[in-house]
Parts: sequence; C-alpha cells; structure tokens
Amino acid sequence: MTLFDRYRSLLAATTLCLVAPVAFAGPVNINTADAQTLAAELEGVGITKARAIVAYRNANGRFRDAQALTAVTGIGERTVSLNAKNIRVEDAKAKPAAPAKKPAK
Repeated sequence: MTLFDRYRSLLAATTLCLVAPVAFAGPVNINTADAQTLAAELEGVGITKARAIVAYRNANGRFRDAQALTAVTGIGERTVSLNAKNIRVEDAKAKPAAPAKKPAK
C-alpha cells in the first residue's frame, strides 16, 4: 500500500465519521424524547441544548410546532430549519383521529 493509498483510506474513513451522524438522523418527537435522544437525532443539538429543550418543555408544556423550539435558549431558526424534516410534535396521549365515515346511500 502506497502512502497515497493510506491517505486516501484515512480521508474516506474521516469523511464517513463526519457524515454518518447527519445521514442517520431520524424523526424525533420533541414533546416526548429525552435529552439523549434529542442530542442524537437533531443536527446541531448537543446534550446541553437537548437538556435546555427538555427543561423548557417541562416548565412550559408541550411544543405546538417545530418553530416553537426557537423559544429555547440556544435554539435558533437555523437549527429548526436543519431539522425540519425530522422534528415531530405529536402528542403521545392524544387520541387518534376517528376513521372517516362512508357517505350514506
């Protein structure tokens, strides 16, 4: 293996380590997730910001939408926009919608 091949392998491994956390971020319910889950699933949110989200939620109640996260110190518009596709706000205790009724004939 040449020196160039070693550098190329190192670069590939480094790139994978940097991209993997972003690529595997998944949907997270900000009204039910714990701080560890929030930190793992939301890009740009570490454990400190995740704890701030949980503390804010505990003090002020559930978030109505993703945009409401901007009320948390340290969470701005950019963080919300980066994670918009993965932020969920469903209430775990809410009843599911009733099935649609068929029209009468």
